[in-house]
Amino acid sequence: MIDVKEYIKEKIKNGTMHLTLLDPDPAKLTVENAKVIARKLKDAGTDAFLIGGSTGVTTESLNAITVAVREETGLPTIYFPSDVHAISDEVDAMLFMSIVNSSDPKYITHYHAKAAPYVKMLGIQTIPMAYIVVEPGMTVGRVAKAKLIPRDDVEQAAGFAIAAELLGMKLVYLEAGSGADKPVPPEMIKTVKMNIDVPLIVGGGIRTPEAAAAAREAGADIIVTGTFVEQCSDESLLTAVVKAAKGI
Repeated sequence: MIDVKEYIKEKIKNGTMHLTLLDPDPAKLTVENAKVIARKLKDAGTDAFLIGGSTGVTTESLNAITVAVREETGLPTIYFPSDVHAISDEVDAMLFMSIVNSSDPKYITHYHAKAAPYVKMLGIQTIPMAYIVVEPGMTVGRVAKAKLIPRDDVEQAAGFAIAAELLGMKLVYLEAGSGADKPVPPEMIKTVKMNIDVPLIVGGGIRTPEAAAAAREAGADIIVTGTFVEQCSDESLLTAVVKAAKGI
């Protein structure tokens, strides 16, 4: 399998990465549709695939989508965890993420303690990551009972990010929520990036080249698009968003 930590490290040396997020909930995505989307995004220039969602994910669906994407593209597959009961050893790596502004300890460390022995037994590469949910938050904000970071409170976002780095997290993710009507504000991205040394991921509400470029220019090391790529049938727009995210 691919060493995803090294892959990310090498990629961001040359500029911003683009990751495609696919939700393996069987009610939302079939294996055949996943193959079609994966092929389009590989052609568009995406660097890797995140696979996960807030609800409806099973080990079976996670395995099936992961295998399909890998066979179709050859690009890294990274599990974006959704539930302690859905874990796959088919992925190249797993974001071992803590929703640091959740009000429910389950999403900060308690679910992790349940899953950790199984993850270790399977030998899955893990990347510790702080997940910070910003307004509007959408489904993940509701499910994870997040105390949403207000869009204008850049200091609070930076505080969570700095704390996460000091706690040993290797990635920080600013998330506006899948399908959000507005992405994370550029000023928040800029402030957080100025205050941490680990890679910064930004996602949620990015569906235009302009929004992707704004996130990149503000300092995002990795830009994620999910709902947009699943719903967009315009391949030229898909390519434009990916290229704007990567600055190419």
